[in-house]
Amino acid sequence: MTTSTRDKLSTSILYVNAVTVSFDGFKALNDLSFTIDPGEMRAVIGPNGAGKTTMMDVVTGKTRPTSGDILFNGRVDLTRLDEASIARLGIGRKFQRPTVFENHTVLDNLELALAGSRTVKHSLFARLSGEARDRLDELLTIIALTDRRHQRAGALSHGEKQWLEIGMLLAQDPDLLFLDEPAAGMTDAETEQTAELLKGIAGRHSIVVVEHDMAFVRSLGVRVTVLHEGAVLAEGSMDAVQQNPRVIDVYLGR
Repeated sequence: MTTSTRDKLSTSILYVNAVTVSFDGFKALNDLSFTIDPGEMRAVIGPNGAGKTTMMDVVTGKTRPTSGDILFNGRVDLTRLDEASIARLGIGRKFQRPTVFENHTVLDNLELALAGSRTVKHSLFARLSGEARDRLDELLTIIALTDRRHQRAGALSHGEKQWLEIGMLLAQDPDLLFLDEPAAGMTDAETEQTAELLKGIAGRHSIVVVEHDMAFVRSLGVRVTVLHEGAVLAEGSMDAVQQNPRVIDVYLGR
């Protein structure tokens, strides 16, 4: 192991090295390598079929890599764990479509998700501690739904449901969050508020945002990783990748 590799392992919350995923000869990921630092927010972009979803699948345990290493906090080999074990480690994932309990209130949804709640029955009927109530109030403030706390989740707008699901993930106190197109289908105002929400929680959590909305990615002001054909094509600021001839050719110029 080189000194550079050892340094990356010791400083990264997520270390992905030479990961390949093959499906019947097709390489969905092809020698993919990147790292995420503690508290960092990273945007991942790329054309359809670039490997963005497969990348999230292998990190969260939904798909096993054909080869390569995926280490969490420099020591936990994620390739040996299943989805539930990886989630318990502190890695959360939000899919593109919000999945909330629509017949329950906003507050009930957050309470059900609170770290430490073992069953739905326990969550709904156990008396909340003062610390838990404070945490719920904090989450409602973060996701800007304090005034909607007693509203049924099914009555929320699309954007508000997205925020609620982010709040439900935060309730589990993850170290690393994967968000799949969190701004998809939102109004301009909701998109802007989502960017502010994510910037507010970055630092306390590492966040990987997979997005197609370039204006939204730019508003985040973070390092951008461009995937193409299952590998990293370019990495850097939004300005840098937008000016990269290879990125323009395979993605932004289309």
